[in-house]
Amino acid sequence: MKVETIETRPVIETQRFTLRPLRTSDAGLIAMHTGDKRVAQMTGTIPHPLPPGATEAYVSRVNAADRTEDAWAIDATKSGGPEVLGVVLLKHSDGGVSELGFWVAPQFWNTGVATEATQKLISANPCGTRVFCASVFQDNSPSARVLTRCGFQYLGDAEGYCVARGATLPTWTYSLKSG
Repeated sequence: MKVETIETRPVIETQRFTLRPLRTSDAGLIAMHTGDKRVAQMTGTIPHPLPPGATEAYVSRVNAADRTEDAWAIDATKSGGPEVLGVVLLKHSDGGVSELGFWVAPQFWNTGVATEATQKLISANPCGTRVFCASVFQDNSPSARVLTRCGFQYLGDAEGYCVARGATLPTWTYSLKSG
C-alpha cells in the first residue's frame, strides 16, 4: 500500500482504486450517486430528495481547516473507472475515536469496493484513530457484512435517525480497536 500526504490528508492507493480527499469537481458525481434514494436511505445524513447546493456544501465542509470529519473519494480512474464510486469517511470524536461511514453507488454494490476501501482506510489509519466505531440500519445487512469482514465486532442494537426516511430506525453498532 502506497500512502502519500496531500493537504494533511493521505492519498491511499489500492490495486483497483485510489482513496483521495474530495475535490470540488467531485460534487456532480457525488450528487448523482447520493441523489439515488437507495443510497440516501442507507445513510443517516443524506437527504432525499437532495437539495440544491447540499453536495457542494458538504465538499466544502470536509475540506475546511476546522473540519470534524475527513472524507475520501473512492476513485477508480487508475483502472479505467469513474472518478467517484463512493465515499468513505471518518467523523472524529474525543479520545482517539472515529466513526467510520461509507456509501457506494448502486452500480458498484456487491463488487467488494466498500470492503476494500474500508480495509485500506483502517490499515492506513490516517487520523491516528484508537477505536473505530460504526453503525448500520438493520435493513442494511450488506453494510453490516462489510464491517464484520473488516474485523469490526458487534456491540449491540441501538437507534439512529435517517434524514432521507424522516424516521428513527433500529441499528446495529460495531467497534474495532486499531493496531
